[in-house]
Amino acid sequence: MNLILATTSPRRIDIFKMLNITFKVIPPNINENINEKNPEELVKKLSLIKAKSIKEKGIIIAADTIVYFNGKIFGKPKDYDEAYNMLKTLSANWHTVYTGVTILTENETITFCEKTNVKFKPLTDELIKYYINTSKPFDKAGAYGIQELGAILVEKIEGDFYNVMGFPISKVWDILWDRGIINASTGKTSGGWCGKTF
Repeated sequence: MNLILATTSPRRIDIFKMLNITFKVIPPNINENINEKNPEELVKKLSLIKAKSIKEKGIIIAADTIVYFNGKIFGKPKDYDEAYNMLKTLSANWHTVYTGVTILTENETITFCEKTNVKFKPLTDELIKYYINTSKPFDKAGAYGIQELGAILVEKIEGDFYNVMGFPISKVWDILWDRGIINASTGKTSGGWCGKTF
């Protein structure tokens, strides 16, 4: 059974590798600018669009992540100033990380949203500038990655840590396991596979 992860995110690939199952990565090809203000609906719609953009047959998994604070959606910063403004705004505050996930099988479309609350400690301008100068904020929603140097910005979280990284892997595992997509005795995907795998 072909298992395809529709992503360009190295973090999602690394998280999925932890499952120790065979899968293939195909980048989705979509326009992520859609007119949706509700954060939960936005990430669900984007994950569905990403999954449906994959034309190869198989079980397709896609995800999309945003940061949400005070009625505003924070995606990936476009430049230094936007990254600075995002981090300055989030300083000393709670925000919510939303990740939408879609799993497409031959018979079913499963789409869900996972939410995790994150609190930043008070951030000095010096710390914000130091972090931005590492160039790590620019490919991450909310301008930080909790799994690397961005951890120094975080005071505490409530919810799934891996969701903050962009992939709620425990819930994805449960869905694949419950449907027999992962073999119960071996932990591997059911059926054979040809092609580049991880």
